[in-house]
Amino acid sequence: MSSVSGSVVARVTDTVAALRGGGRGWTLVAVAGGWFFALGLRFVIPALLPAIRADFPVSETVAGAAITLLWVTYAVMQFPAGVLIDRVGERALLVTGAVAGGLTMAVYALSPTFAVFLVATGAYGLASGLYGPPRGTALSRIYAGNDGAAFGIVLAAGSIGAALLPPFATYASGLVGWRGALALTVPGFLLAGAALRRFVPGRDAEQTDDAPDPGPDAAGKRARIRAYAGAVRDAVASRTVGLALVGTMLMLFAFQGLTAFLTTYLVTAKGLSEALAGTLFGLLFLSAAVFQSAGGALADRYGHGRVLAAVAFAGVPPLVALPYADSLAVLVAVVLFLGMRLSVGPISNAYIVSLLPTDVRGTAWGAVRTTLFVVGSLGSTAVGAMADYDRYTTAFFLLAALTGIAGVIYLSLPEREDVAVGHESGDV
Repeated sequence: MSSVSGSVVARVTDTVAALRGGGRGWTLVAVAGGWFFALGLRFVIPALLPAIRADFPVSETVAGAAITLLWVTYAVMQFPAGVLIDRVGERALLVTGAVAGGLTMAVYALSPTFAVFLVATGAYGLASGLYGPPRGTALSRIYAGNDGAAFGIVLAAGSIGAALLPPFATYASGLVGWRGALALTVPGFLLAGAALRRFVPGRDAEQTDDAPDPGPDAAGKRARIRAYAGAVRDAVASRTVGLALVGTMLMLFAFQGLTAFLTTYLVTAKGLSEALAGTLFGLLFLSAAVFQSAGGALADRYGHGRVLAAVAFAGVPPLVALPYADSLAVLVAVVLFLGMRLSVGPISNAYIVSLLPTDVRGTAWGAVRTTLFVVGSLGSTAVGAMADYDRYTTAFFLLAALTGIAGVIYLSLPEREDVAVGHESGDV
């Protein structure tokens, strides 16, 4: 037993040393810090909706549309950000995303009308969307031998931000108002931007403009572009990728609808204070961090499709139970189990990415991510429209039904190894 524990400690020590070597530890801290704020603030806005609607008397449909705007603008920035990586490098995009995030928080704090609030919402979606793609490529480039561990640390930082910042913001809004609560995050964004500028190494000039030679004539260039676009289309349109994409879109639609109005529902329907509702909202993401860490290992052992289906089916009961939870203890239990559904993200991402051909993987994955987030973002508008007619229970039942359908779709997914064999023989 002691030899096994000693081996584990040695592996952990070696990993930490590799991540810190050559001053890269500060790079990891900077990237993780930026993601802590970039992801966390996307969930602060839904958590503050009760206070925001007290200042701007809009319907819940309009409030839901505002959250949809946040995620749609995040989604549409994924593809351009990927293209810009090869033009200007990751450091410039990461710094710009962090600083722009801080500036939008200042606009939120000063917004005199709901129209300005919407402008800030769209701008923050674009700013946070600018951060995601270069975050991934920078980690892969800087930590080529330990990118898995580096990704784990950065993604964990984002989950912690999503867990801690919403309850912090709801508590602070009781002291300084929702505008003041958002203004308090501006220094964090600017500090992250400064750290990213200081510690993320830039690419060499030849690395930031490494697009292939377009060829000697325009006709040849157009032919290559058409061939590349066709390869991307075929990769995304394959039956297996399409099934996984539809299942994940349903799960994301339900997730967006749930998280956009969970705090509002807990305050208006369950009678909780905004601070307590924000705390429960944070618990959802702490629970998610636990399930996410276990989900990947289970998928590797038992198969991605099976685990995805199990997570989806397990996500149905808490959605059905939420309207009938009549005590704080039961609400806590329901929220903790709702966090399980977030483990779909990393498992489905790994499954889909592994099926995309390597020569078009980046572009195809950008197209998939844009589709996922655009469709998923509509969940908040749908739930908001039902909430206007006091149909929260119906909304949660709808989300539960969509989750169950996703589980059925996931059951039909073949294992990646089988897909690889079929792909080689032309069966997929």
